[in-house]
Amino acid sequence: MIKFQNVTKIYQENIIVLQDVSFEIKEGEFVSIVGKSGAGKTTLIRMILGLEFPTYGEVFFDGESVSKANSKILQKIRRKIGSVYQDYRLLPAKTVYENVAYIMEVEGKENEEIEVEVPRVLEIIGLGDKMNNFPRELSGGEQQRLSIARALVNHPAVIIADEPTGNLDPYNTYEVISLLEKINKSGKTVVLSTHNREIVNKLGKRVITIENGIIIRDEERGRFII
Repeated sequence: MIKFQNVTKIYQENIIVLQDVSFEIKEGEFVSIVGKSGAGKTTLIRMILGLEFPTYGEVFFDGESVSKANSKILQKIRRKIGSVYQDYRLLPAKTVYENVAYIMEVEGKENEEIEVEVPRVLEIIGLGDKMNNFPRELSGGEQQRLSIARALVNHPAVIIADEPTGNLDPYNTYEVISLLEKINKSGKTVVLSTHNREIVNKLGKRVITIENGIIIRDEERGRFII
């Protein structure tokens, strides 16, 4: 589903962020990408989304070369990906319901579909009773779950979570990770970028470790070892 083939990313002044990176993520996998700050995790995530492109090598999504794709193909690829970030990226002036509905409206979905799908997704992520609340009235964990609902509502094939628990306490951290596991069990591919050792070790799933832009480990049931 996602393939990096000998990917190198060089910024100005010969700063090498990723160096000869190759790996493949199959449909339905749960993969944690780990490393210290500055290891290259965020650049790697941005390349999957087609927000950055390799200096050398290729990134593929469902057989399509992301780096060679035109704007129409890129848009098609991005529609298959739901993104969750550390800073939630919610719309503060919209209610919980409106935050999720807005994502469907942008995609041109009909009102009838929105009225069915939004409550269904909010029920799945445990915010069915908060539809009329505003983001400021939610806890940090609830705000992140709302962010996940926005990522889920258009039925993406892949969920990419970039440091999704960075602002959360341990209780809410495990609640969000449990939700990502539940999403993965429903058949969706999950790519988790994190530097949280406890989460990764508790998951017991595939771990790709990056250090100074190089993959130093790729283990099927890996641990956070840096």
